[in-house]
Amino acid sequence: MREDFQLNGDAVEAGERRTIDIPLSRLSDHTRINLTTHVIHGKKDGPVMFVSAAIHGDEIIGVEIIRRLASLKVLTRLRGTLILVPVVNAYGFVGLSRYLPDRRDLNRSFPGSEKGSLASQLAYTFMSEIVAPAQYGIDLHSGAVHRANLPQIRADLDDPEVNAMARAFGASIMLNANLRDGSLRSAADDVGCKILLYEAGEALRFDEVAVRVGVNGVLGVLRHAGMLPSSKTSGGKLEPVRSDSSHWLRAPIGGLMRAKKKLGDRVEAGEEIALISDPLGFAEEAVMARASGVVIGRTNLPVVNRGDGLFHIAKVRNLTKAEETVELVEADVDSDPLFDDDIIV
Repeated sequence: MREDFQLNGDAVEAGERRTIDIPLSRLSDHTRINLTTHVIHGKKDGPVMFVSAAIHGDEIIGVEIIRRLASLKVLTRLRGTLILVPVVNAYGFVGLSRYLPDRRDLNRSFPGSEKGSLASQLAYTFMSEIVAPAQYGIDLHSGAVHRANLPQIRADLDDPEVNAMARAFGASIMLNANLRDGSLRSAADDVGCKILLYEAGEALRFDEVAVRVGVNGVLGVLRHAGMLPSSKTSGGKLEPVRSDSSHWLRAPIGGLMRAKKKLGDRVEAGEEIALISDPLGFAEEAVMARASGVVIGRTNLPVVNRGDGLFHIAKVRNLTKAEETVELVEADVDSDPLFDDDIIV
């Protein structure tokens, strides 16, 4: 029999699953704030993996992904230990805000400090209790308010092990993204925890395709790590398209934008992808693609100011393959029996 898994002084026995609240702080009215975790400690040996969401409190796609994951019966066959953290930034979550009450971005506050700012203390607790015992992690994000992202993985794809995890996740696009100082990815890398960042959908909104790709993606990584048995269909997972660079196209003038491209569309260098005009339509300027690629992010607001980010374009080697992969991944999750009637069985 495996040894118990220890988290915040609580012991989880092999074959058991428990919800453990890690005390963080109190709000100004003394409401208790906890870091709520759900630990599934398999009967058989295996790695430790965490799946986290809402590091930015308004990015709620990951919360729904974790809710659906937690109900899957296949997790009774788990090897190793899975730590689910649906809401990392509870402060921002209850206030529908990206930030903490101190206006700090949690994903620029890692690895944190036990006696630092509120954000720094939360980052320190997360690193100490969740990241430290884990060999692998998947951090779930979405676009910002009024900005949507195509389901994609961002990771250090030059690391062979991380690259294999990204391919196992199976999002249509995987972006080779540099580590940023203060980010969870950077801090986890420093302590040897291999981590993927999943981006999909828009803040404060659910997107069914983004949720389904996320659920299937986490399951794919769990299978890749040997923590779940292979499924009958897992061998046929589509190969994601790799991108090693991306850029934002910004509004050349302020006004009302009429977009000609949606998420997942291909764009050609020099192509007109949007028009911006004044409210009467007398002054108008085109937004032109400066390089070929695939739209992996875009604003949903038609009212724009000069310099606003409009389209996030990922450069890829094969535009046709990229566009086809996006379509096939979306069709695959639409027809997946796992999601029949939106009931997880």
